[in-house]
Amino acid sequence: MSAPAFDGTPVPAQLNGRAATPSSGARPGPFRLLTALYADTAMAEIFGEAATIDGWLRAELALTRAEAQVGVVTTADADALAAISTTDRIDRDLLWEQARNVGYPVLPLVRQLSGQLPEGPDGHIHWGATTQDVMDTGLVLQLVAAGDRMIEVITEFGDALAVQTKKHTNTVTAARTHAQQAVPTTFGTKLAVYLAQVARDLHRVQRAREEVRTLSLYGAGGTSAALGQDAAEVRRRMAEELHLQVDDVPWHVARDRLVEFGGALALAAGTAGRIAREVVDLSRTEIGELKEADGHHRGASSTMPQKANPISSEAILGFSSFAATLLPALHRALEAGHERAAGEWQIEWLVLPELACSAASAVALAAEIVRDLRVFEDVMRANLDADGGLVLAEAYMFKLAPQLGREHAHDVVYDAARAARQNGKTLQNAVADIAATDPAVKAATKTPITPEHYLGENERICDAALTQWANAKENQ
Repeated sequence: MSAPAFDGTPVPAQLNGRAATPSSGARPGPFRLLTALYADTAMAEIFGEAATIDGWLRAELALTRAEAQVGVVTTADADALAAISTTDRIDRDLLWEQARNVGYPVLPLVRQLSGQLPEGPDGHIHWGATTQDVMDTGLVLQLVAAGDRMIEVITEFGDALAVQTKKHTNTVTAARTHAQQAVPTTFGTKLAVYLAQVARDLHRVQRAREEVRTLSLYGAGGTSAALGQDAAEVRRRMAEELHLQVDDVPWHVARDRLVEFGGALALAAGTAGRIAREVVDLSRTEIGELKEADGHHRGASSTMPQKANPISSEAILGFSSFAATLLPALHRALEAGHERAAGEWQIEWLVLPELACSAASAVALAAEIVRDLRVFEDVMRANLDADGGLVLAEAYMFKLAPQLGREHAHDVVYDAARAARQNGKTLQNAVADIAATDPAVKAATKTPITPEHYLGENERICDAALTQWANAKENQ
Protein backbone atom coordinates (compact mmCIF):
# COMPACT_ATOMS: atom_id res chain seq x y z
CA MET A 1 0.00 0.00 0.00
CA SER A 2 1.31 3.47 -0.86
CA ALA A 3 1.86 6.13 1.75
CA PRO A 4 -0.01 9.41 1.21
CA ALA A 5 1.77 12.43 -0.20
CA PHE A 6 1.47 15.84 1.41
CA ASP A 7 -1.65 16.56 -0.62
CA GLY A 8 -3.19 13.22 0.28
CA THR A 9 -2.57 11.47 -3.07
CA PRO A 10 -0.88 8.07 -2.96
CA VAL A 11 2.87 7.97 -3.49
CA PRO A 12 4.03 5.20 -5.85
CA ALA A 13 5.44 2.29 -3.89
CA GLN A 14 8.89 2.62 -5.43
CA LEU A 15 9.13 6.16 -4.02
CA ASN A 16 8.19 4.83 -0.61
CA GLY A 17 11.19 2.55 -0.42
CA ARG A 18 9.61 -0.55 -1.99
CA ALA A 19 9.86 -1.85 -5.52
CA ALA A 20 6.65 -1.71 -7.47
CA THR A 21 5.44 -4.77 -9.35
CA PRO A 22 6.19 -4.16 -13.05
CA SER A 23 3.17 -4.03 -15.29
CA SER A 24 2.93 -5.87 -18.57
CA GLY A 25 3.70 -4.07 -21.78
CA ALA A 26 6.23 -1.32 -22.28
CA ARG A 27 7.95 -0.20 -19.13
CA PRO A 28 7.88 3.55 -18.49
CA GLY A 29 11.06 5.55 -18.74
CA PRO A 30 12.14 8.36 -16.43
CA PHE A 31 10.40 11.68 -16.52
CA ARG A 32 12.67 14.19 -18.27
CA LEU A 33 11.84 17.71 -17.15
CA LEU A 34 13.84 19.50 -19.85
CA THR A 35 12.17 17.42 -22.55
CA ALA A 36 8.75 17.92 -21.00
CA LEU A 37 9.23 21.69 -21.11
CA TYR A 38 11.02 22.29 -24.38
CA ALA A 39 11.10 19.18 -26.57
CA ASP A 40 10.65 19.50 -30.30
CA THR A 41 7.42 17.53 -30.50
CA ALA A 42 7.79 16.68 -34.19
CA MET A 43 11.09 14.91 -33.54
CA ALA A 44 9.73 13.24 -30.42
CA GLU A 45 6.88 11.77 -32.45
CA ILE A 46 9.32 10.34 -35.01
CA PHE A 47 10.84 8.25 -32.23
CA GLY A 48 7.61 7.56 -30.38
CA GLU A 49 6.25 4.09 -29.70
CA ALA A 50 3.69 4.16 -32.51
CA ALA A 51 6.18 5.43 -35.10
CA THR A 52 8.72 2.80 -34.08
CA ILE A 53 6.26 -0.06 -34.50
CA ASP A 54 5.01 1.49 -37.74
CA GLY A 55 8.57 1.41 -39.12
CA TRP A 56 8.81 -2.31 -38.48
CA LEU A 57 5.43 -2.91 -40.08
CA ARG A 58 6.44 -0.89 -43.13
CA ALA A 59 9.63 -2.93 -43.41
CA GLU A 60 7.76 -6.24 -43.19
CA LEU A 61 5.16 -5.15 -45.75
CA ALA A 62 7.77 -3.78 -48.17
CA LEU A 63 9.68 -7.06 -47.91
CA THR A 64 6.61 -9.14 -48.68
CA ARG A 65 5.62 -6.90 -51.59
CA ALA A 66 9.13 -7.09 -53.02
CA GLU A 67 9.12 -10.86 -52.70
CA ALA A 68 5.71 -11.02 -54.41
CA GLN A 69 7.09 -9.03 -57.35
CA VAL A 70 9.98 -11.47 -57.68
CA GLY A 71 7.83 -14.56 -57.15
CA VAL A 72 9.13 -15.68 -53.77
CA VAL A 73 5.62 -15.26 -52.31
CA THR A 74 2.31 -14.45 -53.96
CA THR A 75 0.56 -11.13 -54.51
CA ALA A 76 -2.26 -12.48 -52.35
CA ASP A 77 0.23 -12.89 -49.50
CA ALA A 78 1.28 -9.24 -49.81
CA ASP A 79 -2.31 -8.02 -50.08
CA ALA A 80 -3.32 -9.96 -46.99
CA LEU A 81 -0.46 -8.47 -44.99
CA ALA A 82 -1.23 -4.95 -46.25
CA ALA A 83 -4.77 -5.24 -44.88
CA ILE A 84 -3.52 -5.69 -41.30
CA SER A 85 -0.26 -3.71 -41.29
CA THR A 86 -1.40 -0.89 -39.05
CA THR A 87 -0.30 -0.15 -35.52
CA ASP A 88 -3.85 -0.39 -34.19
CA ARG A 89 -3.82 -4.11 -35.07
CA ILE A 90 -0.92 -4.72 -32.70
CA ASP A 91 -1.45 -5.59 -29.04
CA ARG A 92 1.33 -3.48 -27.62
CA ASP A 93 1.16 -4.84 -24.09
CA LEU A 94 1.55 -8.35 -25.42
CA LEU A 95 4.25 -7.27 -27.85
CA TRP A 96 6.48 -5.77 -25.17
CA GLU A 97 5.80 -8.54 -22.69
CA GLN A 98 6.89 -11.19 -25.18
CA ALA A 99 9.76 -9.05 -26.48
CA ARG A 100 11.26 -8.95 -22.98
CA ASN A 101 11.36 -12.75 -23.05
CA VAL A 102 12.77 -13.00 -26.58
CA GLY A 103 15.05 -9.98 -26.20
CA TYR A 104 13.78 -8.38 -29.40
CA PRO A 105 10.32 -7.40 -30.65
CA VAL A 106 10.24 -8.80 -34.18
CA LEU A 107 9.45 -12.43 -33.42
CA PRO A 108 6.38 -11.55 -31.32
CA LEU A 109 5.41 -8.90 -33.88
CA VAL A 110 5.51 -11.45 -36.69
CA ARG A 111 3.54 -13.91 -34.57
CA GLN A 112 0.82 -11.32 -34.00
CA LEU A 113 0.65 -10.57 -37.70
CA SER A 114 0.60 -14.25 -38.64
CA GLY A 115 -2.21 -14.87 -36.19
CA GLN A 116 -4.39 -12.36 -38.04
CA LEU A 117 -3.72 -13.79 -41.50
CA PRO A 118 -5.55 -16.62 -43.23
CA GLU A 119 -3.85 -19.95 -43.74
CA GLY A 120 -1.20 -19.64 -46.42
CA PRO A 121 -0.21 -16.01 -46.04
CA ASP A 122 0.31 -16.61 -42.32
CA GLY A 123 3.43 -18.62 -43.12
CA HIS A 124 4.84 -16.34 -45.82
CA ILE A 125 5.67 -13.12 -44.00
CA HIS A 126 9.18 -12.25 -42.78
CA TRP A 127 10.46 -14.66 -45.42
CA GLY A 128 14.26 -14.77 -45.58
CA ALA A 129 14.74 -11.83 -43.22
CA THR A 130 16.06 -11.65 -39.70
CA THR A 131 15.15 -9.44 -36.76
CA GLN A 132 17.88 -6.89 -37.37
CA ASP A 133 16.88 -6.50 -41.02
CA VAL A 134 13.46 -5.32 -39.92
CA MET A 135 14.59 -3.23 -36.98
CA ASP A 136 17.44 -1.57 -38.85
CA THR A 137 15.22 -0.78 -41.81
CA GLY A 138 12.61 0.65 -39.47
CA LEU A 139 15.32 2.70 -37.78
CA VAL A 140 16.55 4.00 -41.12
CA LEU A 141 13.04 5.19 -41.93
CA GLN A 142 13.00 7.05 -38.62
CA LEU A 143 16.44 8.55 -39.23
CA VAL A 144 15.45 9.78 -42.68
CA ALA A 145 12.43 11.47 -41.11
CA ALA A 146 14.67 12.81 -38.35
CA GLY A 147 17.04 14.20 -40.98
CA ASP A 148 14.12 15.92 -42.69
CA ARG A 149 13.05 17.48 -39.40
CA MET A 150 16.59 18.59 -38.61
CA ILE A 151 16.81 20.24 -42.02
CA GLU A 152 13.58 22.10 -41.24
CA VAL A 153 14.79 23.46 -37.90
CA ILE A 154 18.29 24.24 -39.19
CA THR A 155 16.70 26.17 -42.04
CA GLU A 156 14.58 28.14 -39.58
CA PHE A 157 17.70 28.85 -37.51
CA GLY A 158 19.68 29.97 -40.53
CA ASP A 159 16.88 32.14 -41.85
CA ALA A 160 16.59 33.91 -38.50
CA LEU A 161 20.34 34.48 -38.42
CA ALA A 162 20.28 35.80 -41.99
CA VAL A 163 17.66 38.42 -41.12
CA GLN A 164 19.62 39.61 -38.09
CA THR A 165 22.95 39.53 -39.93
CA LYS A 166 21.62 41.78 -42.66
CA LYS A 167 19.88 44.07 -40.19
CA HIS A 168 22.97 44.53 -38.00
CA THR A 169 25.74 44.52 -40.61
CA ASN A 170 26.83 47.97 -39.40
CA THR A 171 25.71 47.82 -35.76
CA VAL A 172 29.00 48.57 -34.02
CA THR A 173 29.92 46.48 -30.99
CA ALA A 174 32.97 45.06 -29.27
CA ALA A 175 34.65 41.88 -30.43
CA ARG A 176 35.76 39.98 -27.36
CA THR A 177 38.72 37.64 -26.97
CA HIS A 178 39.41 35.82 -23.71
CA ALA A 179 36.11 37.38 -22.52
CA GLN A 180 37.59 40.89 -22.77
CA GLN A 181 37.04 43.63 -25.33
CA ALA A 182 39.49 43.27 -28.20
CA VAL A 183 38.69 45.41 -31.27
CA PRO A 184 35.54 46.92 -32.73
CA THR A 185 33.33 44.74 -34.89
CA THR A 186 29.64 44.72 -35.75
CA PHE A 187 26.89 42.55 -34.39
CA GLY A 188 26.11 41.45 -37.93
CA THR A 189 29.71 40.33 -38.41
CA LYS A 190 29.47 38.32 -35.21
CA LEU A 191 26.26 36.66 -36.42
CA ALA A 192 27.74 36.04 -39.87
CA VAL A 193 30.15 33.57 -38.31
CA TYR A 194 27.22 31.66 -36.83
CA LEU A 195 25.34 31.82 -40.13
CA ALA A 196 28.24 30.28 -42.05
CA GLN A 197 28.48 27.55 -39.41
CA VAL A 198 24.76 26.81 -39.76
CA ALA A 199 25.21 26.56 -43.54
CA ARG A 200 27.82 23.87 -42.92
CA ASP A 201 25.50 22.16 -40.42
CA LEU A 202 22.81 22.03 -43.09
CA HIS A 203 25.20 20.45 -45.58
CA ARG A 204 26.43 17.90 -43.04
CA VAL A 205 22.93 16.80 -42.06
CA GLN A 206 21.86 16.55 -45.70
CA ARG A 207 24.87 14.41 -46.53
CA ALA A 208 24.47 12.21 -43.45
CA ARG A 209 20.76 11.73 -44.17
CA GLU A 210 21.57 10.50 -47.68
CA GLU A 211 24.22 8.12 -46.38
CA VAL A 212 22.01 6.67 -43.67
CA ARG A 213 18.99 6.03 -45.93
CA THR A 214 20.25 2.54 -46.80
CA LEU A 215 18.09 -0.57 -46.61
CA SER A 216 19.09 -3.49 -44.42
CA LEU A 217 18.26 -6.97 -45.76
CA TYR A 218 21.08 -9.46 -45.36
CA GLY A 219 19.61 -12.40 -43.44
CA ALA A 220 20.97 -14.32 -40.51
CA GLY A 221 24.70 -13.93 -41.10
CA GLY A 222 24.87 -11.31 -43.83
CA THR A 223 24.88 -13.68 -46.81
CA SER A 224 21.12 -13.60 -47.57
CA ALA A 225 21.31 -17.37 -48.06
CA ALA A 226 17.61 -17.86 -47.26
CA LEU A 227 16.63 -15.80 -50.31
CA GLY A 228 19.16 -17.46 -52.56
CA GLN A 229 19.56 -16.02 -56.05
CA ASP A 230 16.57 -13.72 -55.54
CA ALA A 231 18.22 -11.79 -52.69
CA ALA A 232 19.65 -8.87 -54.66
CA GLU A 233 16.45 -8.29 -56.63
CA VAL A 234 14.28 -8.51 -53.52
CA ARG A 235 16.59 -6.03 -51.82
CA ARG A 236 16.36 -3.63 -54.74
CA ARG A 237 12.57 -3.78 -54.98
CA MET A 238 12.14 -3.47 -51.22
CA ALA A 239 14.33 -0.38 -51.25
CA GLU A 240 12.24 1.14 -54.06
CA GLU A 241 9.08 0.52 -52.04
CA LEU A 242 10.54 2.40 -49.08
CA HIS A 243 12.39 5.08 -51.10
CA LEU A 244 15.73 3.92 -49.74
CA GLN A 245 19.03 3.16 -51.41
CA VAL A 246 20.69 -0.25 -51.71
CA ASP A 247 24.07 -1.54 -50.63
CA ASP A 248 24.73 -5.15 -51.54
CA VAL A 249 27.48 -5.31 -48.94
CA PRO A 250 25.93 -6.00 -45.53
CA TRP A 251 26.21 -3.15 -43.02
CA HIS A 252 24.39 -4.54 -40.00
CA VAL A 253 27.65 -4.64 -37.99
CA ALA A 254 29.25 -1.65 -39.75
CA ARG A 255 27.52 1.25 -37.98
CA ASP A 256 29.63 4.11 -39.29
CA ARG A 257 26.73 5.68 -41.21
CA LEU A 258 24.69 5.90 -38.00
CA VAL A 259 27.58 7.41 -36.07
CA GLU A 260 28.16 9.93 -38.85
CA PHE A 261 24.48 10.86 -38.73
CA GLY A 262 24.61 11.29 -34.97
CA GLY A 263 27.75 13.39 -35.30
CA ALA A 264 26.09 15.73 -37.79
CA LEU A 265 23.17 16.24 -35.42
CA ALA A 266 25.47 16.83 -32.45
CA LEU A 267 27.42 19.44 -34.41
CA ALA A 268 24.21 21.28 -35.26
CA ALA A 269 23.24 21.17 -31.59
CA GLY A 270 26.70 22.52 -30.74
CA THR A 271 26.15 25.53 -32.98
CA ALA A 272 22.89 26.21 -31.18
CA GLY A 273 24.71 25.86 -27.87
CA ARG A 274 27.39 28.31 -28.93
CA ILE A 275 24.92 31.06 -29.75
CA ALA A 276 23.00 30.32 -26.56
CA ARG A 277 26.21 30.90 -24.61
CA GLU A 278 26.68 34.18 -26.51
CA VAL A 279 23.19 35.33 -25.55
CA VAL A 280 23.70 34.35 -21.91
CA ASP A 281 27.00 36.23 -21.72
CA LEU A 282 25.87 39.36 -23.54
CA SER A 283 22.68 39.60 -21.49
CA ARG A 284 24.63 39.84 -18.22
CA THR A 285 23.60 42.83 -16.14
CA GLU A 286 27.09 44.36 -16.53
CA ILE A 287 26.95 44.04 -20.34
CA GLY A 288 23.27 44.24 -21.23
CA GLU A 289 23.67 44.20 -25.02
CA LEU A 290 21.13 41.44 -25.70
CA LYS A 291 18.04 39.97 -24.16
CA GLU A 292 15.71 37.16 -25.06
CA ALA A 293 12.08 37.86 -25.89
CA ASP A 294 10.15 39.71 -23.20
CA GLY A 295 6.98 38.42 -21.54
CA HIS A 296 5.10 38.44 -18.27
CA HIS A 297 6.93 36.18 -15.80
CA ARG A 298 9.23 34.96 -18.61
CA GLY A 299 12.42 33.83 -16.90
CA ALA A 300 11.09 34.98 -13.54
CA SER A 301 12.52 33.99 -10.17
CA SER A 302 10.41 32.62 -7.35
CA THR A 303 12.12 34.95 -4.89
CA MET A 304 13.86 37.78 -6.80
CA PRO A 305 11.18 39.89 -8.52
CA GLN A 306 13.63 41.68 -10.79
CA LYS A 307 14.92 38.58 -12.57
CA ALA A 308 14.36 37.83 -16.27
CA ASN A 309 16.64 34.87 -16.86
CA PRO A 310 17.67 33.74 -20.38
CA ILE A 311 15.65 30.55 -20.04
CA SER A 312 15.60 29.48 -23.69
CA SER A 313 19.37 29.80 -23.94
CA GLU A 314 19.73 27.77 -20.77
CA ALA A 315 17.53 25.03 -22.22
CA ILE A 316 19.57 25.03 -25.42
CA LEU A 317 22.77 24.59 -23.45
CA GLY A 318 21.20 21.64 -21.62
CA PHE A 319 20.13 19.97 -24.85
CA SER A 320 23.33 20.68 -26.79
CA SER A 321 25.62 19.55 -23.98
CA PHE A 322 23.61 16.36 -23.54
CA ALA A 323 23.77 15.67 -27.27
CA ALA A 324 27.56 15.97 -27.17
CA THR A 325 27.87 13.57 -24.24
CA LEU A 326 25.92 10.91 -26.16
CA LEU A 327 28.44 10.70 -29.01
CA PRO A 328 31.06 8.64 -27.11
CA ALA A 329 28.39 6.05 -26.35
CA LEU A 330 27.39 5.95 -30.00
CA HIS A 331 31.02 5.40 -30.97
CA ARG A 332 31.10 2.37 -28.68
CA ALA A 333 28.48 0.79 -30.94
CA LEU A 334 31.17 0.67 -33.63
CA GLU A 335 32.78 -2.16 -31.67
CA ALA A 336 30.15 -4.67 -32.83
CA GLY A 337 31.99 -7.86 -33.75
CA HIS A 338 31.67 -10.88 -36.01
CA GLU A 339 28.40 -10.87 -37.96
CA ARG A 340 26.04 -9.68 -35.24
CA ALA A 341 26.41 -7.29 -32.31
CA ALA A 342 26.18 -8.64 -28.77
CA GLY A 343 25.09 -5.62 -26.75
CA GLU A 344 26.58 -2.82 -28.85
CA TRP A 345 23.37 -2.60 -30.89
CA GLN A 346 21.35 -1.87 -27.78
CA ILE A 347 23.44 1.26 -27.20
CA GLU A 348 21.84 2.75 -30.30
CA TRP A 349 18.34 2.05 -29.00
CA LEU A 350 19.04 4.48 -26.16
CA VAL A 351 21.33 6.99 -27.82
CA LEU A 352 19.93 7.71 -31.28
CA PRO A 353 16.43 8.81 -30.21
CA GLU A 354 17.81 10.94 -27.38
CA LEU A 355 20.46 12.49 -29.64
CA ALA A 356 18.01 13.33 -32.40
CA CYS A 357 15.45 14.78 -30.00
CA SER A 358 18.03 16.83 -28.09
CA ALA A 359 19.57 18.21 -31.28
CA ALA A 360 16.23 19.18 -32.80
CA SER A 361 15.10 20.79 -29.55
CA ALA A 362 18.31 22.81 -29.26
CA VAL A 363 18.22 24.07 -32.85
CA ALA A 364 14.48 24.83 -32.82
CA LEU A 365 14.91 26.90 -29.65
CA ALA A 366 17.92 28.67 -31.18
CA ALA A 367 15.80 29.69 -34.14
CA GLU A 368 13.27 31.18 -31.72
CA ILE A 369 15.73 33.17 -29.64
CA VAL A 370 17.50 34.62 -32.68
CA ARG A 371 14.22 35.52 -34.36
CA ASP A 372 12.91 37.30 -31.25
CA LEU A 373 16.24 38.61 -29.97
CA ARG A 374 16.24 42.09 -28.47
CA VAL A 375 19.39 43.95 -29.55
CA PHE A 376 20.34 47.12 -27.65
CA GLU A 377 22.45 49.01 -30.15
CA ASP A 378 22.95 52.02 -27.88
CA VAL A 379 24.34 49.81 -25.12
CA MET A 380 26.69 48.10 -27.57
CA ARG A 381 28.03 51.49 -28.65
CA ALA A 382 28.33 52.77 -25.09
CA ASN A 383 30.19 49.65 -23.97
CA LEU A 384 32.94 50.43 -26.46
CA ASP A 385 33.86 53.33 -24.16
CA ALA A 386 33.58 51.28 -20.99
CA ASP A 387 37.36 50.83 -20.71
CA GLY A 388 38.29 54.33 -21.78
CA GLY A 389 38.24 53.42 -25.46
CA LEU A 390 41.08 50.93 -25.10
CA VAL A 391 39.25 48.74 -27.63
CA LEU A 392 40.94 51.00 -30.23
CA ALA A 393 44.49 50.17 -29.10
CA GLU A 394 45.23 48.01 -32.14
CA ALA A 395 43.83 50.71 -34.41
CA TYR A 396 46.20 53.29 -32.91
CA MET A 397 49.12 50.90 -33.14
CA PHE A 398 48.63 50.32 -36.85
CA LYS A 399 48.15 54.04 -37.44
CA LEU A 400 51.52 54.70 -35.80
CA ALA A 401 53.30 51.69 -37.31
CA PRO A 402 54.13 53.23 -40.74
CA GLN A 403 56.08 56.05 -39.03
CA LEU A 404 57.43 54.23 -35.97
CA GLY A 405 57.63 50.59 -37.05
CA ARG A 406 55.31 47.96 -35.71
CA GLU A 407 57.20 47.02 -32.53
CA HIS A 408 57.89 50.62 -31.47
CA ALA A 409 54.25 51.51 -32.18
CA HIS A 410 53.14 48.56 -30.05
CA ASP A 411 55.25 49.81 -27.13
CA VAL A 412 53.97 53.38 -27.46
CA VAL A 413 50.32 52.29 -27.39
CA TYR A 414 51.01 49.75 -24.65
CA ASP A 415 52.42 52.53 -22.47
CA ALA A 416 49.46 54.76 -23.34
CA ALA A 417 47.01 51.99 -22.39
CA ARG A 418 48.70 51.47 -19.03
CA ALA A 419 48.70 55.20 -18.35
CA ALA A 420 45.05 55.48 -19.31
CA ARG A 421 44.05 52.76 -16.83
CA GLN A 422 46.27 54.09 -14.05
CA ASN A 423 45.15 57.70 -14.43
CA GLY A 424 41.51 57.19 -15.36
CA LYS A 425 42.00 58.71 -18.82
CA THR A 426 40.77 57.68 -22.22
CA LEU A 427 43.20 56.05 -24.63
CA GLN A 428 42.83 59.02 -26.95
CA ASN A 429 43.96 61.42 -24.20
CA ALA A 430 46.81 59.15 -23.15
CA VAL A 431 48.07 58.99 -26.74
CA ALA A 432 47.73 62.77 -26.96
CA ASP A 433 49.97 63.13 -23.88
CA ILE A 434 52.67 61.12 -25.63
CA ALA A 435 52.14 63.05 -28.83
CA ALA A 436 52.85 66.29 -26.99
CA THR A 437 56.50 65.26 -26.67
CA ASP A 438 56.87 63.05 -29.74
CA PRO A 439 56.41 64.74 -33.14
CA ALA A 440 56.09 61.42 -34.99
CA VAL A 441 53.21 60.32 -32.75
CA LYS A 442 51.62 63.74 -33.04
CA ALA A 443 51.78 63.67 -36.85
CA ALA A 444 50.19 60.23 -37.02
CA THR A 445 47.35 60.91 -34.60
CA LYS A 446 46.05 64.28 -35.75
CA THR A 447 42.69 62.73 -36.60
CA PRO A 448 40.98 60.87 -33.73
CA ILE A 449 40.02 57.25 -34.40
CA THR A 450 36.49 56.00 -33.72
CA PRO A 451 35.19 52.41 -33.66
CA GLU A 452 33.30 53.07 -36.89
CA HIS A 453 36.65 53.70 -38.62
CA TYR A 454 38.08 50.29 -37.66
CA LEU A 455 35.62 47.65 -38.81
CA GLY A 456 37.72 45.94 -41.45
CA GLU A 457 35.77 43.66 -43.78
CA ASN A 458 32.54 43.70 -41.85
CA GLU A 459 30.29 44.26 -44.85
CA ARG A 460 32.15 41.75 -46.98
CA ILE A 461 31.94 39.15 -44.23
CA CYS A 462 28.21 39.63 -43.81
CA ASP A 463 27.61 39.51 -47.56
CA ALA A 464 29.70 36.34 -47.88
CA ALA A 465 27.82 34.60 -45.08
CA LEU A 466 24.47 35.57 -46.56
CA THR A 467 25.57 34.23 -49.94
CA GLN A 468 26.79 30.97 -48.40
CA TRP A 469 23.47 30.55 -46.64
CA ALA A 470 21.47 31.22 -49.80
CA ASN A 471 23.59 28.65 -51.66
CA ALA A 472 23.19 26.09 -48.90
CA LYS A 473 19.40 26.41 -49.05
CA GLU A 474 19.39 26.26 -52.85
CA ASN A 475 21.38 23.01 -52.79
CA GLN A 476 18.99 21.20 -50.43
